[in-house]
Amino acid sequence: MSRNRGAGLRVLQKRCEGLRWKGMFIDADDDPTVQLSNSRIYWCVYSQNPVGPDGSIVDEDSCTSSRKCYKRA
Repeated sequence: MSRNRGAGLRVLQKRCEGLRWKGMFIDADDDPTVQLSNSRIYWCVYSQNPVGPDGSIVDEDSCTSSRKCYKRA
């Protein structure tokens, strides 16, 4: 069975185009001997830090269409 080592489904389906996380930039083969991790550190491509241009925290749950800076990917 294939394991999804990338982002969660929320991030893949409805993420803001400015949302970034380390896993986006790692191209590695799946290794079943390595435990899966869901720890992600997010940042905004527009503000270049973990706080978006609107002053709110950046993550997969917070970066929604309710924010003025949101742009659907």
